[in-house]
Amino acid sequence: MSKPVVSVRGIGKRYTLGIKQDYDTLRDRIAQRAMKLFTGKSENDDAKTFWALRDISFDIAQGEVVGVIGRNGAGKSTLLKVLSQITEPTEGEVRIRGRVASLLEVGTGFHPELTGRENIFLNGAILGMPHSEIRKKFDEIVAFSEVADFIDTPVKRYSSGMYVRLAFAVAAHLDPEILVVDEVLAVGDVAFRKKCMGKMGEVAKGGRTVFFVSHSMSAVQLLCSRGLLLEAGGLKLDAPAHTVVSRYLSNFAASSGEVVDLSAMKRKGTGRALLRTLQIRALDAKGAPTEVAQTGCDLEIKVTVEAVTSVQSVNAAVIVYDSSGYRLIDVNTAIKGCFLELPAGGKSEVRFLLRDTLLNAGTYFVGLWLGVGGVEAIDDIEFAASFEVVHDFRESAHSEVFPGTYKCRFEMQMK
Repeated sequence: MSKPVVSVRGIGKRYTLGIKQDYDTLRDRIAQRAMKLFTGKSENDDAKTFWALRDISFDIAQGEVVGVIGRNGAGKSTLLKVLSQITEPTEGEVRIRGRVASLLEVGTGFHPELTGRENIFLNGAILGMPHSEIRKKFDEIVAFSEVADFIDTPVKRYSSGMYVRLAFAVAAHLDPEILVVDEVLAVGDVAFRKKCMGKMGEVAKGGRTVFFVSHSMSAVQLLCSRGLLLEAGGLKLDAPAHTVVSRYLSNFAASSGEVVDLSAMKRKGTGRALLRTLQIRALDAKGAPTEVAQTGCDLEIKVTVEAVTSVQSVNAAVIVYDSSGYRLIDVNTAIKGCFLELPAGGKSEVRFLLRDTLLNAGTYFVGLWLGVGGVEAIDDIEFAASFEVVHDFRESAHSEVFPGTYKCRFEMQMK
């Protein structure tokens, strides 16, 4: 058997929290020595460390298309930076056989003062390609990126969508042995994302290796033959893509009527109030609970909130995403002119009733948010739970209905 093109052995990446910079000036060194002399402690003695990755090992063969999935903060982007040799691991070893082209975030790899044309040649040179080879690919890159009218404009004047289109076109067309693509494609429009998916499929069929990070489970299953599931910086599962996706989605699945405890959920916000529980129920035409959510049914979503400190005029929101991470329904108490007024330790329940949710069959995620004035995020859980919708085959009219923000009727109760 041929050697793997990517071999990872026990890698870990540790960051030190609270360190402002990775270098010292002479003045910084003198100040640190003085602090050590008078206090016995240096500036970094109390700094905390955080392992973004820990003890990860795997081998990737030539031509494999690997989907890397996991919640926000699981270590996906850090892993891709290590594989792209942008970030050096704290421990372990990574061996790469072949050229790596990376598309990790908007702006990576481009010089803002150079034009699109100049950046194409610069990126090709970084990949070790001769000038003549880049010229052969140039017209194809420009045509794919759809930025021909701006190719001689400095890229600092590009929109984020233009930036991504050109960056992806360069990465995919300059024949790297390994292509690494992060969730950055979410910036592009639907038509261009579809075109990128097709191009990555072509790249894979051509015998090159692809690493693909995405929140779109359908895209991972469509494109990838293998999946890596990361949790809290560790490799939880390495298996066929459909197996990994099923395992990942099962972490969010909530049975109809089940009360989900939100205590251990990954969250952001100031924490002045906390989302405590979530309950999702499908309702039939008569308003009675049903075990199965069907296209066109009503959804009842109950959320309980507890204040840590006294907090006034709190807006509570429920967001429904599809399996690709697109926001389909976004409703909040402020729409109805209602706000939570919570004393310290006070509790409240908000019942959201989404009428006639014309959701196609598939998996959907529910996100929750608490805030004040649309500015301060008090508690924010991006993916709190998931639920499944099946087709109601008696109502064929629903078969091609696609939902959109605020398209369903919305009712609300607070207590």
